[in-house]
Amino acid sequence: MSRLQTPSCNFGWPAAKFALMNVDGTICNLQRCRGAMGLLVMFICNDSPYVKAIRRHLVNDAKELQKMGIGVVAINSSDPSQFPEESLSYMKTVANQYNFSFPYLVDDTQEVAKRYGAVCTPDFFGFNACMELQYRGRLDSSGENVTPDAPRELVSAMRQIALTGQGPWQQNPSIGSSIKWMQELPA
Repeated sequence: MSRLQTPSCNFGWPAAKFALMNVDGTICNLQRCRGAMGLLVMFICNDSPYVKAIRRHLVNDAKELQKMGIGVVAINSSDPSQFPEESLSYMKTVANQYNFSFPYLVDDTQEVAKRYGAVCTPDFFGFNACMELQYRGRLDSSGENVTPDAPRELVSAMRQIALTGQGPWQQNPSIGSSIKWMQELPA
């Protein structure tokens, strides 16, 4: 698994539309997922050590953001044909086990990940109420080793976005495992 780092925030970039299947069988789109104060789009997967390390924190932080009027959605774009842990059935298991309070969507064509420019898991995109990108950073400084007292960078940034419409100018990139891209067949 490659260790990758996300690029800098492209402030003002408009959220890309999507319509993807949730683990509960419903279709969720950008409009349905957004909140009155903004939206957090998270690209996660089931087997990344970086995602596994922060799951509980992620669930708690998502609940806090939702109370602020920020919509939260997680998207899994990793290829389940090569990595069975990324299957829809396993996604359901993870969502139930960790009590996800947000939709967990499957991007089976990987087109949404490509439109967003997602590179790793986790990869966080924080949008204001106008659906303009204001945060492209990490959850906190924990990485693979959760630090309970690490400053909550994502929550702080999203709170600022909800209150002012603008994210912090200084942001630390997220670090994670590469999205498991589908193998392109030779022509």
